[in-house]
Amino acid sequence: MPASPRSASSASEDSTVTQDYLKAVWSVCEWGDAGASITGLSRRMGVAVSTASENVARLVDAGLLVHEPYRAVTLSSEGWRRATAIIRRHRLLETYLVANLGFTWDEVHVEAEELEHAVSDRLIDRIDAALGHPVRDPHGDPIPGPDGEVVVPRLRSIDTLRVGQTGVVGRIKDESVTLRHLTRAGIGLDTRVIVVERVRPGAPDASEGEGPRHLATVVRAVRPPGAPAAQGADAVLPAGTLWVVD
Repeated sequence: MPASPRSASSASEDSTVTQDYLKAVWSVCEWGDAGASITGLSRRMGVAVSTASENVARLVDAGLLVHEPYRAVTLSSEGWRRATAIIRRHRLLETYLVANLGFTWDEVHVEAEELEHAVSDRLIDRIDAALGHPVRDPHGDPIPGPDGEVVVPRLRSIDTLRVGQTGVVGRIKDESVTLRHLTRAGIGLDTRVIVVERVRPGAPDASEGEGPRHLATVVRAVRPPGAPAAQGADAVLPAGTLWVVD
């Protein structure tokens, strides 16, 4: 669903709150969910459920969100176009911070959250050109093009691989704890990993964050023949945090 230049530029004119709500709903829908719940949006925004409900109603009236009672919150066509422009800003900024300013992949999200509301469309286009028009950010998330097109790679969750199977890392959930675990294990995008075992959440070295109550996956970087062994420990990944190229 391409965005016209007028639609894309209008995203920069939205309030910070509007941008954050549109981006939140877009992110929930990105990987196949039907939409966002009011409760989920309230948690994400750090506000009361009543406040989230009021903001959603305002954006429904503005023609940016769609919400019927007892159903998920989704984006209208115009909301989708504006949200895509915001996501493009965020992911290009994350990429620039890592590639050009020396930030690590576990610390760029907060910086990009601040900057995305302040930079102009012109600056974003310059950053895109300076980076060589990247198609993914440091975590493997696809970067929408200037026309709003999003190319989603074919991925499968590491949770679906059996012990002993390997895959090449294609996308990682942007959670600081998980990213730090992977860094210590020498694992990044395009690293081939092997599933070592499955452990229960809460076991030694398991995720420090919250997550679904099913088995975490222990992975190890696969080194080419003759390459030195990794110095770090294996990475323990909560379910739903890493995807490999299909």
